[in-house]
Amino acid sequence: MRIVLADDHPLFRDALRTIVQRAFANAELVEAGDVAGIYAALDVDTDLLLLDLSMPGARGFSALIALRAQFPTLPIIVVSGRSDPLTIARALGFGAAGFIPKSASAEQMTAAIERVLDGDIVDPTQSGAPMLPDIERALAARLRELTAAQFRVLLAVCEGKLNKQIAHELTITEATVKAHVTAVLRKLGAHHRTQLVAMTAALAVDG
Repeated sequence: MRIVLADDHPLFRDALRTIVQRAFANAELVEAGDVAGIYAALDVDTDLLLLDLSMPGARGFSALIALRAQFPTLPIIVVSGRSDPLTIARALGFGAAGFIPKSASAEQMTAAIERVLDGDIVDPTQSGAPMLPDIERALAARLRELTAAQFRVLLAVCEGKLNKQIAHELTITEATVKAHVTAVLRKLGAHHRTQLVAMTAALAVDG
């Protein structure tokens, strides 16, 4: 079994690793501290992703949505410090197979992971199927159409970076960046960069 632990706080990753190792002694555990690290860690042999929502390179729920689209059969469990019913509902509505509050005990975390690996959906609120606003469902559907490269460019644009900066960071040409931006604008139905930022802001974790 191969499990990716994605969280930007090393102390929490260490604690999570200890819990998972204790429950799944033979599992291969891979850690990631940002979204780029997640993409580097994931492959076809990955059996589970434990994902923190607030990580470098993520913009609210957009990373979850993109990962869900690019790895459609991979079970993803959101592990978050925010455990209000709306955050949980949105996480499950955007494709997570389960939600674990960071305040959960080791036993609760282990039980949730086992249930997801068995094919269940873990909803700590027991609220049933989450209902998302139409605007969020529509935006999520459009985000799922983005390629991994387009998603990375989108996040960089939302961070206010210029094409030259994005090209340098992603090791691509400015022409390629422009092509990705054009494709993102078209797929999301936006007319300019400012509108892209406003649209993805709607997916903020604290929204």
